[in-house]
Amino acid sequence: MTEIDAKIDALVPEWLTLPDIAEQMDLEVTRVRQLVKEGQVIAVRRGENRALHVPAAFIDGDKIVKGLVGLLTVLRDDGFSDEEMLEWLFTADPTLPGTPAQALSENRGTEVKRRAQALAV
Repeated sequence: MTEIDAKIDALVPEWLTLPDIAEQMDLEVTRVRQLVKEGQVIAVRRGENRALHVPAAFIDGDKIVKGLVGLLTVLRDDGFSDEEMLEWLFTADPTLPGTPAQALSENRGTEVKRRAQALAV
């Protein structure tokens, strides 16, 4: 969990609070906090009250977007910080096309994960 900077805040189109996610996924807020702690999603502090927020693109209905958890593990293993992961996920890549986060939500996770693995080389 980290403070957010303006650059990343500008890249991520929509954010959800932990209570929003809990309601959407039909979970207790404590379980959502556990997902953050386990690294299954990235949460950052933003807004005047510095509440934790997760990019809305990480949640698909009542579950985490397919492929996200594994992708975050690959990026962490590559030495990426939370901020660097968010920047990479939400920066447009014309060869995808779109952002890696968009590609994940469009079920193109294999290609995104391959690119993440290539970053370590």
